[in-house]
Amino acid sequence: MTQALLKETSQMIENDFLPFARPWISEEAIAEVVDCLRSGWVTTGPRVQKLEEMLASYCKTPHALTVSSATAGLFLALKSLNLQPDDEVITTPMTFVCTANVIVQAGGKPIFADIDEKTYNISIAEIEKAITSRTRAIIPVHFDGLPVDLDPLYVLAQKHNLRVIEDAAHAIGASYKRRSIGSFGDTQVFSFHPNKNMTTGEGGCVTTQDENMARSIVLNRFHGIDRVAWNRYGKSGSQHYDVVEPGYKFNMMDIQAALGIHQLKSLDAFIERRTELAKRYDEALEGWDQIFLPQRPCYDHKHAWHQFAIRINPEKAKMSRDDFIEEMKKHNIGAGLQFSAVHLYEFYKKTYGYKEGDFPVSEKVGQTIVSLPLFPSMSENDQERVIRTMQKIFGRS
Repeated sequence: MTQALLKETSQMIENDFLPFARPWISEEAIAEVVDCLRSGWVTTGPRVQKLEEMLASYCKTPHALTVSSATAGLFLALKSLNLQPDDEVITTPMTFVCTANVIVQAGGKPIFADIDEKTYNISIAEIEKAITSRTRAIIPVHFDGLPVDLDPLYVLAQKHNLRVIEDAAHAIGASYKRRSIGSFGDTQVFSFHPNKNMTTGEGGCVTTQDENMARSIVLNRFHGIDRVAWNRYGKSGSQHYDVVEPGYKFNMMDIQAALGIHQLKSLDAFIERRTELAKRYDEALEGWDQIFLPQRPCYDHKHAWHQFAIRINPEKAKMSRDDFIEEMKKHNIGAGLQFSAVHLYEFYKKTYGYKEGDFPVSEKVGQTIVSLPLFPSMSENDQERVIRTMQKIFGRS
């Protein structure tokens, strides 16, 4: 499949802009979307149901529930916990801001714990320091598709009777100690945004072992209606229903699921190609003192390689991370800023009193991290172009 994928992708030339992420959509997926459009049923329906069944099988989970985005999934998972105003939820500052935003939206208070500088993942030791009598849950983030060290995290959560909602937006297809993310633990939330390892355009999925949480999510993702709503206009359906919660409009559409069905079939091949490219980056960039390469932990894992995030060493590179991004743009190559430390955004400083210096490792990483181009249809020539350009920028022979 990998060779066919590369053959189908036109080669980039030096004057073309090479993005840092790009989805690969097969002809079969396009045909499925067209069939969906022609069927006349484009919103939540049989294709969503099929995708959920496929996701449950792939993740080896009893409940796989599609939603309109990973943000919606995180919110609905937290909503099911019935957070009170003083309840605290611990998460990492090194994430996209939605991870913290949903805690606020669900009625809780975001408490941050610093990260491990090598892996960019939340530190278990720092989580333990942050736990108080008001802590209700932990949201670890599997950064760039590298699983957090989950065994000690779950031991800590069980010790303090805390829920764990894994932000697995980057981690569909990853595994921890030979167990797929989503197949064990408490609850996981995946993203199907276009720059993720598989896409439905926009969309996401919640996997959970918790029957009550699953029931709450099903109810609240579509207006609080008390029964399956998608087929109520069919010949065998009933248009009568009750509303038992003031729910939300967070359902996935069949158009999206039509794409996702084929993306999921290709997911393992996508990750295999991403892994190959990551290995080539490692080999080509090893020993460069202008950058720090992403590190692997000692525990057994399968990295999903959602991104390949390096850090700029400003002293040796003689430039900042932002300068590097601008230099790459001059050579028509994109690079991603993932992420700035969340606690330094204005809302979190003003509302909760966070300030510079509170989480020094996250701040250091957030000022220097940058993602290099990495996506399944990226050719080796594309990658060589990235490496050659970096050699020019850093003055390496």
